[in-house]
Amino acid sequence: MIAINVLGALAIFALTAACGNTADGAKKDAENAAEKTAEAASTTGSAVGGALETGQVKSAIMADTRVDAGDINVDTDEDKKTVTLKGTVKTDAERVLAGEIAIAKAVGYSVKNDLTVKP
Repeated sequence: MIAINVLGALAIFALTAACGNTADGAKKDAENAAEKTAEAASTTGSAVGGALETGQVKSAIMADTRVDAGDINVDTDEDKKTVTLKGTVKTDAERVLAGEIAIAKAVGYSVKNDLTVKP
């Protein structure tokens, strides 16, 4: 009978220790998950911010009738805070104007005007 009580006590001790380890493991897993969620949210926030900036600049260039925006691509690097214009326009005046529009719309960003003139 004493042996059964001792075995029972040992079993309870082992389960308690295992539960403690499981709780610690669960806490660490939760902390790791929280860190990964924060990283993902940061990355998603950057992507959304870049897409928004790209859309605003492209819309503003398209709205200006002095610029043929049919072959202008707008890329935004949110991490570097850079907007890049690529593609072709018909005149140097359109190239300069597209750059000026991008600068006006992309406040806080640098603008790289890689547009080429192709009459």
